[in-house]
Amino acid sequence: QVQLVESGGGSVRPGESLKISCTASGLPGFPNLGYCMAWFRQSPGKEREEVAHVDSEGVTSYEVFTKGRFTLSKEDNAPNTLALTMNNLQAEDTAMYYCAADPGCTSHYEYWGQGTQVTVSS
Repeated sequence: QVQLVESGGGSVRPGESLKISCTASGLPGFPNLGYCMAWFRQSPGKEREEVAHVDSEGVTSYEVFTKGRFTLSKEDNAPNTLALTMNNLQAEDTAMYYCAADPGCTSHYEYWGQGTQVTVSS
């Protein structure tokens, strides 16, 4: 059974930092089959948008709105994990953040976590 479990969400004040993590298990063919893993987010009344992703070679890509504030990382010796460190958080970063996995990096994210809430408020 495929599971993507997010953790680390919470409430912070503007300008503060937060690290959220995702641990995947049961991914078919992993790690021999290359996976892209990504973070998406969705705010109330808005469409879901990609935040950043990493491909099977470890190459990362970030959406423009992250403006160098966000960084993807993996835990040592744990290729099935994906963390997102977010610095200088702003109110507009408030959203439910979702981890997703794309088998074969086809730009189709087939597996999704349940999400972790990030709230930025003064």
